Amino acid sequence: MLDGVADNILSVTSHRRWLGVFVCMVLSLGSGSSFGSESSGRVADPLEPINRAIFEFNNHADSYVLRPVAQGYDAVTPSIVRRGVNNFFSNLWDINGALNAFLQGRFGYGVDNTLRFVTNSTLGFLGIFDVASDMGLSKYQTDFGHTLAVWGAPEGAYVMFPLLGPRTLRSGLGTVVDAYASPTGQVDGTEVQWSLRAVELIDLRAGLLGTDRLLSGDQYIFFRDAYLQQRAALTSDGQAQDSFSEFDDSWEDDDL
Repeated sequence: MLDGVADNILSVTSHRRWLGVFVCMVLSLGSGSSFGSESSGRVADPLEPINRAIFEFNNHADSYVLRPVAQGYDAVTPSIVRRGVNNFFSNLWDINGALNAFLQGRFGYGVDNTLRFVTNSTLGFLGIFDVASDMGLSKYQTDFGHTLAVWGAPEGAYVMFPLLGPRTLRSGLGTVVDAYASPTGQVDGTEVQWSLRAVELIDLRAGLLGTDRLLSGDQYIFFRDAYLQQRAALTSDGQAQDSFSEFDDSWEDDDL
């Protein structure tokens, strides 16, 4: 169950693009010889004091800005509309999935994601309806950070940066490419592009309302380990083991 909660919470940050990437790069490069967490089997978190401060900033920003906006969106938007919005953005990211699958040499997955996008963009009315899944076309979840891993790039240090949450150096660099390659990134006009990103973020945050009460213990450790576990599972095709090292998973049965 812990894995499921982690996946839900991290879905808010897993598609966030652009802002903070260069902060991630600079801070990670400044961490010296702390790279190589994959080979050492330990979390490469040399910037933990800074990361914790940014994590607290993100929590406050969520409490005072993002969560209230998401609550308002959830209150006034029918569930069927929210599902359509979520499907719409998920359909756009199938393009990224296809591109990365081809770059990884996984041509079957690339074709599947391409067919998903074409099917949902036509029969599914611009992706509002997920017709492709009903037809048995599975989504290949991937990103350019995963592609870099397939190419043998090291993971790098863990970094928490403002607003966008957790990254490693590799996934942060991957974010730059994904942001540019995404259909949203190709939209002409800054206002339209950022409006689409804002709607996507609010919709994702609204989907997580109510999950906060399930967390206990050191939340920084939870998010860090959950993110690294998620990345490990992605780059190993789902074969990663549970890596929650220090999180107090004392759950209250009444909350479930």
